[in-house]
Amino acid sequence: MQDDLETRSTRAFAGPAGRRKVLLDYLLPIGSAQVDELAEHFGVSRMTVHRDLKVLEEQGIVRRVHGGVTVRSSNLVDSTILYRSRLADNEKDAIAKAAIELIEPGQAILLDDSTTVGHLAAQIVTCKPLTVITSSLSIINTLKDAHGIETICLGGHYNPRFNAFFGYFCEQTIGSLRANILFMSTSTVFGLTAYHQQEEVVKTKRALMAAADRKVLLIDSSKFEKTALIKLASLTEFDHVITDGGISPAEADALRKEGVDLRVVDV
Repeated sequence: MQDDLETRSTRAFAGPAGRRKVLLDYLLPIGSAQVDELAEHFGVSRMTVHRDLKVLEEQGIVRRVHGGVTVRSSNLVDSTILYRSRLADNEKDAIAKAAIELIEPGQAILLDDSTTVGHLAAQIVTCKPLTVITSSLSIINTLKDAHGIETICLGGHYNPRFNAFFGYFCEQTIGSLRANILFMSTSTVFGLTAYHQQEEVVKTKRALMAAADRKVLLIDSSKFEKTALIKLASLTEFDHVITDGGISPAEADALRKEGVDLRVVDV
């Protein structure tokens, strides 16, 4: 019975990683829950819940307590950003290393708020001097002590879920700037189209695209063949799309046939 429950859960949530993501999405707003509550809510065994919580605790995201779990940080922002940054960690590192090859010293580059681009920000100090323009507070903190990197912060309305700035003032500032190259990511890709679930994030990303001479989409393979609420852009609007080897060969071939400049990197 226990194995049957876990098998159904794995299938419903696209594997253990998907199940843990949904579990954490449930936990973050409420802060804590009992194991029995989680098992009943998701239709899985208590043992499955215990295993998932153990993995999340080892990642530093939650803290297990007697009979239940709490979000480790009292700060919702820290927990959300930490979890997103740990997803496909090795894949994002490989994608970032490939993206570095497109940067030349002296350029002005735009970086969006995504955790994938955050991996790139951690590596760009080798390309200095650079001017980096971003709305991401996480990236600003990464680069604040980097010598040879001039950082320009795009202000606006602060969104704690993404630890970044969005809205009218952010978009107005973007419109007054011009950069050599933009690196960005998104939530999902379905067919030839990139999607995101947040309207204000989409508007800011579109403004960033309009302000760059070249546009590069960095997206790990787990985001393909999925959709979200709002259309962001066609993949053909990007000069390069970089992903990891987890993308299916059929999907990669289909995108290339549609004119997408797709680069697949090994992890």
